[in-house]
Amino acid sequence: MSRTEIAAYLVTLGYVGAFLFLSLKQARASGQPVWIFTRGGRSQHLPALLFKLGFAGSVLWPPVRAWLGGEAPFGMLSGVPGLMLVIIGAVLALWAQLHMGRSWRIGAAEGEVGAIVDSGPFAFSRNPAFIGQALLFAGLFLVRPGLVELALALAVLVAIPLQVRIEEAVLRRDLGAPYLAYQRRVSRWIGRSC
Repeated sequence: MSRTEIAAYLVTLGYVGAFLFLSLKQARASGQPVWIFTRGGRSQHLPALLFKLGFAGSVLWPPVRAWLGGEAPFGMLSGVPGLMLVIIGAVLALWAQLHMGRSWRIGAAEGEVGAIVDSGPFAFSRNPAFIGQALLFAGLFLVRPGLVELALALAVLVAIPLQVRIEEAVLRRDLGAPYLAYQRRVSRWIGRSC
């Protein structure tokens, strides 16, 4: 593995470890489970599976790939810009997770949503954690473009909009007018809606 690949892998390991640690910490602080994919109904099974595949693959595949050896089938696209995307994505996703505090959830289920968080990164995007994760996985593909890396990135990039639509429906039902006002103010992805 190149130095850029090793750095991207270490950032990814750090992100996944911090994501899990913060999720556990926030579950304890709120006194509620934060992993609620299984409580949200069958519609979340596909995005949950795709997220699991993407994240598990991002941790497990690089050492296996290094052990197997061989070149990336698409050649080296752009290692350093890819690494920058990995770092920016990890930082943005963790900042969003930290900023959500007790409202942090993984998945969505009626009656199990936290309060609206509309400050920090959530003043500019309703989904900054997902944007960060998308950047991270796009960066991983750029660092070492291969078929497995492409599949892992696509798994997460497909899961994100599926999950966002599910979460938005739950938030509209549970939080009503305040969430609708937030939706009108802040874009789903980046920027102000007004």
